[in-house]
Amino acid sequence: MIRLVATRLATSVVTLFLAAFFVFFAVQALPGDVAQQLLGQNATPEAVATLRKQLGLDANVWQRFASWLGHAATGDFGTSLVSGQSVSSTIWTAFSHTLLIAVPAIIVGVTLPVLLGILAGARRGRATDSTISVVALVAMSIPEFVVATVLVLVFAIAIPVFPAVVLRGSAASFSELASAAVLPAVVLVVAMAAYIIRAMRSSTIDGLATEYATTAELKGVPRRRLLWRHVVPTAILPVLPVISINVAWLLGGVVVVESVFNYPGLGKLMIDSVSTRDLPVLQAIALLSALIYVLVNLAADLTALAADPRQRTLNRARRRRRRPTLEEVSG
Repeated sequence: MIRLVATRLATSVVTLFLAAFFVFFAVQALPGDVAQQLLGQNATPEAVATLRKQLGLDANVWQRFASWLGHAATGDFGTSLVSGQSVSSTIWTAFSHTLLIAVPAIIVGVTLPVLLGILAGARRGRATDSTISVVALVAMSIPEFVVATVLVLVFAIAIPVFPAVVLRGSAASFSELASAAVLPAVVLVVAMAAYIIRAMRSSTIDGLATEYATTAELKGVPRRRLLWRHVVPTAILPVLPVISINVAWLLGGVVVVESVFNYPGLGKLMIDSVSTRDLPVLQAIALLSALIYVLVNLAADLTALAADPRQRTLNRARRRRRRPTLEEVSG
């Protein structure tokens, strides 16, 4: 178990380093001169050269990468080219706003779809299964911005219960953000629920069709006990990757949803940074998103290892497997 955990951790570190490498050089490969764009087209060559030196753009690209990576490892992503503020503080403020809509969406958007998927799988072919499956397919087919627009029309204009947008941006108070986070959270729940429902339904059906489930049912084990004590703990394991991808998608900043509601989260900050070519902020957001994906998938892998003894047994058997000798092969 310790070796498996160490392997997963080492793989995560390598993945994060590769993500940092590609993020940095992809940003550096963008066309145009940052210093020229910041000063304008009428800037003199001397002014452009001075600003490039101040920004460290005159140094070798490998030296810049090593310096950026070393500072990023300590949480220092430099200074924003647009606002002049610390990138780390800007990122953390936007990320905390994203958490305000992501955490409730994760809690509701994981628990409810898992339960609905189990219910649909346990009642396969019945009206309950058909209803849940149809609703999931409809939710999967509708784009996020359409759901967001409908919710704004209903609950912000026709029935003015929640605000449609955040007017004050990042300067909004907690109460303003909390009331404005309800509709984006609902959109995110609808967006992620359909995939989890479909995956959990299929996994539950497969679990009920296994030999041990059939044998237990023939021996008189109540179906409810068979479902929750024997089928669900195993059936949820294949769904963990689907859940982890959706959770990482939420925490990494949902661009479309935050843009529709003008919500000052990580996704909205990324759009603004692209339009203003704020490279330090873009690099920090990309690296933070990669870190979130790595950590969430690592948590899903470790959870699967802890919950499923078959994976530990399989890896142990592979390590102990002895290669056949030449005499055994020829005999």
